[in-house]
Amino acid sequence: MYTVAIIPARGGSKGLKKKNIYPVAGKPLVSWTIQQALASTSIDQVFVSTDNPVISEVSMEYGAKVIQRPSKLSGDKASSESALVHAIGVIESEYNMPVSTVVFLQATSPLRKSGDIDAAVEVFRREEADSLISVTKADDLTLWESREGKWASVNFDYHHRGIRQDRPTQYIENGSIYIFTPETLYAFDNRIGEKLSIFEMEFWQTWEIDTVEEIDLIEYYMYKKKLANQDED
Repeated sequence: MYTVAIIPARGGSKGLKKKNIYPVAGKPLVSWTIQQALASTSIDQVFVSTDNPVISEVSMEYGAKVIQRPSKLSGDKASSESALVHAIGVIESEYNMPVSTVVFLQATSPLRKSGDIDAAVEVFRREEADSLISVTKADDLTLWESREGKWASVNFDYHHRGIRQDRPTQYIENGSIYIFTPETLYAFDNRIGEKLSIFEMEFWQTWEIDTVEEIDLIEYYMYKKKLANQDED
């Protein structure tokens, strides 16, 4: 049985054209996640699921196996779960690799430290979970929403604001690392099952790339935290 990394990277993107191969810190965006997965000792093989020939070429250049995603699973309304189900099927049938664990990594969240993926897999196995999500602590975030034309506080009571330390600890699903079993995905049609674990990351690892304005922020942290040098270690 194998632990595989699956990186969905379709060609279409409305917020940032050619997002998955957009240059970030000197390399195509998807390459950072491929290299991080390849550096993980917990992962047996790294796959990129894509409908785009340029992304396919870039992914193979950086060492990933490529799964050609059907066009019906590549539109704006196609779920990541549908692409994951397809990818697992291809891995098991065409690569003859029975999958026990899927590490689902989003190319748009490249702020992973060396060792993050292995540490998350260790938590998943130790806690015997059926799914895991990476999170960051929402420290001192006070959220509001509009309800029927009136503003309401969501995660605190503004009538009794109190001090930050007395508020319950809440977490942000940062989209960087998801781990689950194929059985969980099939049973719930969802990457999250019944026995969920979390892997906590630092707050600066919350950020991801959806628009061109976020490129500078991601590059800042990649250089500041020396993530851009990981492949040279």
